[in-house]
Amino acid sequence: MLIPGIIVFLMWLVKICEILFEMDLTSLGIFPFEVRGLAGIMFSPFIHSDFRHLFNNTLPLFFLWTALFYFYSEIAVKVSLWTWLLTGLSVWLAGRPAWHIGASGLIYGFASFLFFSGIIRKYFRLVALSLLIVFLYGSMVWGIFPDIYQGVSWESHMLGFISGIILSIVYRKEGPQEPLIEWPDEEEEEECGGGSPPGETEISGSRGV
Repeated sequence: MLIPGIIVFLMWLVKICEILFEMDLTSLGIFPFEVRGLAGIMFSPFIHSDFRHLFNNTLPLFFLWTALFYFYSEIAVKVSLWTWLLTGLSVWLAGRPAWHIGASGLIYGFASFLFFSGIIRKYFRLVALSLLIVFLYGSMVWGIFPDIYQGVSWESHMLGFISGIILSIVYRKEGPQEPLIEWPDEEEEEECGGGSPPGETEISGSRGV
């Protein structure tokens, strides 16, 4: 919860500073194909149009990011950094000529990674997490289509979603894996003087985090 908590705290701190000092930090967002918009690849998740926008992003971002660090602790940092970079860069390359701000691209990236990674790995704990993601955030899928929600960067949603799919494939062999169940051979049991008691199996392989 540490890293997600710090990022969410900074998001709120930035918005509070905007209000207190009467600043407009929209220019720190992403503006596609413009040099001035490159900084947004790094800073746009911290910038929100108003407190409602910020609040709507806070809870899902914190929950999904915490789930990523809990269930995929070995690769969570790498997945987080690549989701941040791929989403921001792809929006800069393919977005509409407008300022794109907010952390929703990260939310879609993490949700997509958690869902598809669990399905790909076929590990029941992670599949259960995938089903939970669908139950809680399945309606988010409408956000990847243009003109469904006015004034919303659907490009960030769609490209974050695609980034999550790509990363779930790239890192499919890293992190938690389904445990391997090995049945002892009869010869090994005779040599070892028995082996496991009847009705039990030996489990080897990496454990889920």
